[in-house]
Amino acid sequence: MTTPYRTMTYTFLPDTAICDDCLKELFDPESKRYLYPYIGCPNCGPRYALMKNVPFERQNTTMADWEMCPSCKEEYENPQNRRYHAELNCCPQCGPNYYLSENGERYEGEEMFRRVAELLNAGEILLVKNNGGYHLVCDAFNRNAVQVMRDKLGRPRKSFAIMVKDLEAAKEIVHLSEKEEAILLSKKRPILLAKSKSEELSSIVAPNNTDIGLMVPYTGLQHLLFHFGAPRYIVMTSANYPGEPTIHKEDQLTRLVEDFQCATLIGEREIERSVDDTVLKVTKFGAVLFRRSRGYNNLLDITLPSSRPILTVGADLKSTITLLKDQKVVMSHHLGDMTKYGTQLKFERTVKDYLAIHGVDLSETIIGYDLHPEYFTTKFAQNLEGYRHIAVQHHKAHLASILALKNKLSERVVGIVFDGAGFGEDGEIWGGEIFVGSVQEGFTRRGHLRKASLIGGDAAATYPLQALAGFIGDFDKDLFDRLHLPDPFPKALKIKEKNIRTFPTTSVGRLYDAVAALLGFHLDNSFEGEAAIALEYFASQSKVEEVYTFPWTGEELDYRPLFEEMIQSKLKGQSPSVIARGFHRSLAQAVVDVIQFLCEEYDTNYAVLSGGVFHNSLLVSDIFDLLEGSKIEILYDDEVPLGDNCISLGQAAILSATIIE
Repeated sequence: MTTPYRTMTYTFLPDTAICDDCLKELFDPESKRYLYPYIGCPNCGPRYALMKNVPFERQNTTMADWEMCPSCKEEYENPQNRRYHAELNCCPQCGPNYYLSENGERYEGEEMFRRVAELLNAGEILLVKNNGGYHLVCDAFNRNAVQVMRDKLGRPRKSFAIMVKDLEAAKEIVHLSEKEEAILLSKKRPILLAKSKSEELSSIVAPNNTDIGLMVPYTGLQHLLFHFGAPRYIVMTSANYPGEPTIHKEDQLTRLVEDFQCATLIGEREIERSVDDTVLKVTKFGAVLFRRSRGYNNLLDITLPSSRPILTVGADLKSTITLLKDQKVVMSHHLGDMTKYGTQLKFERTVKDYLAIHGVDLSETIIGYDLHPEYFTTKFAQNLEGYRHIAVQHHKAHLASILALKNKLSERVVGIVFDGAGFGEDGEIWGGEIFVGSVQEGFTRRGHLRKASLIGGDAAATYPLQALAGFIGDFDKDLFDRLHLPDPFPKALKIKEKNIRTFPTTSVGRLYDAVAALLGFHLDNSFEGEAAIALEYFASQSKVEEVYTFPWTGEELDYRPLFEEMIQSKLKGQSPSVIARGFHRSLAQAVVDVIQFLCEEYDTNYAVLSGGVFHNSLLVSDIFDLLEGSKIEILYDDEVPLGDNCISLGQAAILSATIIE
């Protein structure tokens, strides 16, 4: 791909929801676009998903081969028409259009939509092409249909997002504040994680979870599905197997169609690149992103100084890339986890696109990557023929991303980064880190969670009981007999005793797994963070009745008294929900103790919380409650997630601030 555009003036535009004018026209019998799924205008619709090049003009999109009919052409050329220079302008006459393919039969027009509604109401699963890729769709209240979807996808318990007909339907199943309503109806139309009020629906689509992820229609097609009688609540989950990218082309559908034996609602307009749904939640922080994708602009509203381009490739989970040129910063959408070949190809293609679109000469570019030597992204970056290659520590990048967005690169802060894992500067697995410093001066590791044992290496992240053995394995063995902990706990103890594949870790993510296992979550983690989500769910069922000792020694957070007291509480018959609630409050108090101690020691009123653990709204709420009335300000920005999606931006900020040519 080549382009004459060599500045950051040109960038990818975001995909936005259908506007009110187009929605009104969609259901106007007098409009030529009456009931036309691809209705759009200059103010709404897909952009990034369809762009092949910049600038955003029809010949640079997947609409290039669709010639406008005379009527559409007249609209496009008329400055007085609201579709003046609408690059994707089209109608039923000039196309493209949709059709339903079912067992060799083809349905079009209104018949197509009626048939789709019939199938969904009958409990069938469908493949539906939306603006940024295919979704698997079924009736969210049909337990059998959802279970079939789980079985076929290998997602036994992970939550499914649902689409609701409208705001009124949403209010029937979740609690919504005014802010949450506004987010749900915004042009971005994200998946909003909101507190459930329907036990039945939660048990089907979001087991062991306080929240349901829901969204309202953002395309003409989706509005039409409900208009023609689809169930008011439908599962709308990306069409992909775990770890693989969302399918967005028809030639990729074969395996899914064979597995599901389902009808497929196909749109004739090609998609250039898949775009996932954005996911966020409102907490005491504000609107917290879990996944930054559809609806968000790649060009960030910040500047970072640099005498030459910088490309950073993030981490291997929840990957993104960031490109810095001319002091402007572009950050990719969510690219996924680098565990599958298809996702790696998507990652490589995104890097090539960004370099080409922005006219970046790789040989003049500084390449930044994570310290972990075995990451796909690390090896990919090291193989690029860049100007320089520089590794950036994982948790320091977490901190730097927020400070870059807040334009506080020189501000000294106390930084708390809690996550599952990140490669430390000492070669150990970090994840409960306490820093002081600034982006410009650098961050000093001031403390951490007391080291536990990571038994079996990465396997400890899959088996919570194995993680538990890594935290309490040195306790009195008589306790273990009284706790009656099943395998793999006893086996993990033996592995630890023999020091086989046992590594030190400071991971708070594994701490969550361990506490969940202690309180009865003995399942394997079928997806990242499952035990932690279940623990938050347990805790949400109780008020704070107990608080446990979790001391800050000046250098580490010592979890031993915490576990000793939780175990005694459990042996006395205290309910798991009360203990889980006490754990959250105790961890929050420990975080506040550290922040207050170090803010005073280093004469700063700023603290930063980052890492996936702080997606836990209960923990964050407790921290803010405990800090109420304090002069300490928790810095936060709602433009990037707290998880590893932010790593590439943090890498770019650190390289920008510290490299001297």
